[in-house]
Amino acid sequence: MSQQIIFFILAAIILTSAIVVVTMRNLFHAALALMVTFLGVAGIYILLEAGFLGMAQLLVYIGAISILIIFAIMMTRRLMQTTETPYNSQVIAAVVGTVITMAILFIVISRLYPLTPGTESLLGAAPQVDPAIIEGSVARMGRSFVSADAYVLPFEIASVLLLAALVGSIIIAWPRSGEEDNL
Repeated sequence: MSQQIIFFILAAIILTSAIVVVTMRNLFHAALALMVTFLGVAGIYILLEAGFLGMAQLLVYIGAISILIIFAIMMTRRLMQTTETPYNSQVIAAVVGTVITMAILFIVISRLYPLTPGTESLLGAAPQVDPAIIEGSVARMGRSFVSADAYVLPFEIASVLLLAALVGSIIIAWPRSGEEDNL
C-alpha cells in the first residue's frame, strides 16, 4: 500500500513538472522543471527495484543532459529576454490532446492488463527473474566499472572531458567587461 502511495506521489510530481516544462516560456525554469521530471522518473525506477536504471537516470539525464541544456540556455541568455507572458495560451489544444492521449492509453493498457482477475492478458504471464541474477549482474558490472583493470581509465577520461566542457562553457558565458552594462 505504501508503494502505491509513493507511486502516486511520484506520478503527480512527474505530471505536474512535465506540464510546467511545456507551459513555461522561460527556458531556464522549464529546464529546472525538466530536471524534476527526470528525478521523478528515477524515483519510479527505484520504486520498481530497478536500481541500476534509477541511478543511470540520475547520472545521465539529470547529471548530463539537463546540465547541458542549462549551459546552452546560459550561453544564449540574451535571446531569452522577452516581454511576453510567461505561460502558453493554447489551453484548449492542450486539454483536447491530453484527453485523446489518456483515452488511447486507457484502451491500450486495459487490453494489455485487464482489471478483472479471470480475464486473459494479451501479454501472457510475466516472466519471473531470479533476484540473484539481477543482483549479481549489477554488482559485477559495478565492480568492473571501478576496478583497476577494466573501465577506470575511460571513466577518468570522460570526467576530464566533462570538466573541460564545464570550464569552457563558463568562460564563454562569462560577460565581457563592456557587456556588463547592457545586462
